[in-house]
Amino acid sequence: MDTVDIARWQFGITTVYHFLFVPLTIGLSALVAGLETAWLRTGKTHYLRATRFWGKLFLINFAMGIVTGIVQEFQFGMNWSDYSRFVGDIFGAPLAIEGLLAFFVESTFLGLWIFGWDRLNAKLHNACIWLVHIGTLLSAYFILAANSWMQHPVGYRIDHQTGRAVLTDFWAVLTNSTQLVSFPHTITAAFVTGGLFMAGVSAWHLARRKNIEVFRPSLKVALAVTAIASIGVAITGDVQGKVMTEQQPMKMAAAEALYETEQPASFSVFTLGTPDGHKEVFGIKVPRVLSFLATGSFDGEVKGINDVQAAEQARYGPGNYRPVVPVAYWNFRIMVGVGMLTALLSVAGLWLMRRGRLPSKPWMYRAGVLSLTLPFIGNSAGWIFTETGRQPWSVFGVLKTSASVSPGVSATSMLISVASLTALYGVLLVIEVGLMLRYAKAGPPTEDEVLPPPPSDDDSDDAERSLAFAY
Repeated sequence: MDTVDIARWQFGITTVYHFLFVPLTIGLSALVAGLETAWLRTGKTHYLRATRFWGKLFLINFAMGIVTGIVQEFQFGMNWSDYSRFVGDIFGAPLAIEGLLAFFVESTFLGLWIFGWDRLNAKLHNACIWLVHIGTLLSAYFILAANSWMQHPVGYRIDHQTGRAVLTDFWAVLTNSTQLVSFPHTITAAFVTGGLFMAGVSAWHLARRKNIEVFRPSLKVALAVTAIASIGVAITGDVQGKVMTEQQPMKMAAAEALYETEQPASFSVFTLGTPDGHKEVFGIKVPRVLSFLATGSFDGEVKGINDVQAAEQARYGPGNYRPVVPVAYWNFRIMVGVGMLTALLSVAGLWLMRRGRLPSKPWMYRAGVLSLTLPFIGNSAGWIFTETGRQPWSVFGVLKTSASVSPGVSATSMLISVASLTALYGVLLVIEVGLMLRYAKAGPPTEDEVLPPPPSDDDSDDAERSLAFAY
């Protein structure tokens, strides 16, 4: 492998690893905030116990997300300096706002929420966790705005004197058509992630008939959120597919392994191609469905890989503009398949829990626990498809990936960096999973642990008491 390939592997490994934590942080923050709100509205202690329990798991995940996310920023300057030099005026703006505004909101109000138990007014304390959730949404919006600009660059011009892209319309970057569909798709997927995580842990405890008063409501809320969010994922994904077809026809063609233009176009259930990804060998297809997914019409035309390749060669010059077709094809199917399966599981779970029931069969709880892994698989597949399907471009139609890598970094140093970070992230993964399993198995605190102690005449108690919600 050359330096470009190694740099791509490093960024891919660290980005996918970091993206394991981001959707869970977004989804869990909303669920924890909702449970605390339910406690304030009803006064029922089991909602408070649930808030404390899920809040602890949320904080572990939040901390790991911060640690793994920092590496992303450094890679732009170290491995991708030519990219940073070319697009820094544009790409840096939303990332700077994310750090200075959104992350400050998250971290500030999260600190108030952690240490504000028994010190802040209950409604004000609940507002803090809602503001944390809003902060996560803002962070996601600005980061996705930067990524959407790479998918569909707008609001810029090329300064030929300096050879750099110059920002001309920041509002156009923030309201990019790609951004307006990718953001809701990502956020609804995050709610699915948080919902199934909560459902999986709840199922583990309910299978053992432990703390039913806490985990049954948690499971029901989690399944309801997952079911609603799954519908949102499907709708936003459908809209995103049509926008993608218009802006990046090669990505849609690769997602379906469609080599020749078809009208109407069939949806590929299963396709085998040659090892180089240049020709179809065998396929099972559903007539007209791809035309509807790509264009909104069952008779719409969908460009094939070979025709798009010829068109892009005519527009951009000689070169191979095909992504790795098997990677795009199978990751697209994993993403879609996981989305359908999560929707089915959440609806089935709600049906089994109707009228105050709990599932009686052990395999149902095992399915619930295993479903916890599904959104992480789906999120990773979707992210890999989005980024690899854009290749060979780092900024679509403007800057190729081969022209983005740092010129002064050798393949040897890059390999050392990849090996070191992969090993480090492996250790962090063991720590993350170990902590999550430990505290998930421990269960929620008791009523005595969450309710404030009775007032004391000894003033020294206030000064010496431990923090009510310190982790």
